[in-house]
Amino acid sequence: MSTEHVVEAAGAVPWRRRKGRLQVALVHRAHYDDWSWPKGKVDPGELLPQTAAREVAEEASLAVRLGMPLPTSEYRMPNGNLKRVHYWAAHVVESLGALEHEVDEVAWLSPPQARKRLSYPHDREQLDRLVELDDQGMLDTRVLVVLRHALAVRREDWDGVDAERPLVPAGFDRAKALAPTLQAFGVDRIVSSPAARCSDSVAPFAAVAALKPRLKAGLSEEGHRAAPHKAAKHVAKALGTGRSTVLCSHGPVLPSMLEAVAERTLPGSRAERTVLQLAREGMTKGGFVVLHLTGQGESSKVLASETW
Repeated sequence: MSTEHVVEAAGAVPWRRRKGRLQVALVHRAHYDDWSWPKGKVDPGELLPQTAAREVAEEASLAVRLGMPLPTSEYRMPNGNLKRVHYWAAHVVESLGALEHEVDEVAWLSPPQARKRLSYPHDREQLDRLVELDDQGMLDTRVLVVLRHALAVRREDWDGVDAERPLVPAGFDRAKALAPTLQAFGVDRIVSSPAARCSDSVAPFAAVAALKPRLKAGLSEEGHRAAPHKAAKHVAKALGTGRSTVLCSHGPVLPSMLEAVAERTLPGSRAERTVLQLAREGMTKGGFVVLHLTGQGESSKVLASETW
């Protein structure tokens, strides 16, 4: 029995406000003479959020910060293959200059204008969801990323101090692959266990983003054993800062962290179920969950989650 080939792609709905009014950006591809959202196929080694941000930069010449996930589109390509496009709302940070790729025009339109101009009915699903998020006050968000360190040398193969146990080559590759995705979500604060396997997992992102990681013993395995409550305190602080933060820690510490996250989610929501499942079952090494947040301080809430 053959398995159907699916072409994976990613894109975004770029948005901004002008005089308090919401606008979205559509792109016009001259070759197809159509209006759609900027999107494209995943390059080798990319995670989907990285693809989405890269495609917006390349096609619309806009730097964006990814926000809430939007509906995924599936449709048949002319060759018969199924194409699956993953979308995010994307707050525009700045213009990158002149258009250089297949797009010859970018149009900033109100949602009703955009709905009329879109060439494909399936593209209206993302617009409708974005407008719904805006009506609910859930469009302008930030993120908390909870990251488990990448693959490290096994304990039984390491003769030194456990906190100095480094990543293996595949772990370093994963750390490098994480950096563009953390950038795509606009992460601007790094908090990590001081263990080498954690600090090395965020080092490539720290370098490209020019950020200095804050090393917290409460996120280490040893610190968690000595003072289990501190991991939850670091989570609470990250949730309330108003900034987009990545917290990097260890498998045994993650349940305390994720249970603290669950307390800020809507009871019974998909995000709460996801976070509690991760707390019970664990996360793969180098895996992470992106939590979309609104509000600050004690009023901050988790609106949605994405597991990678």
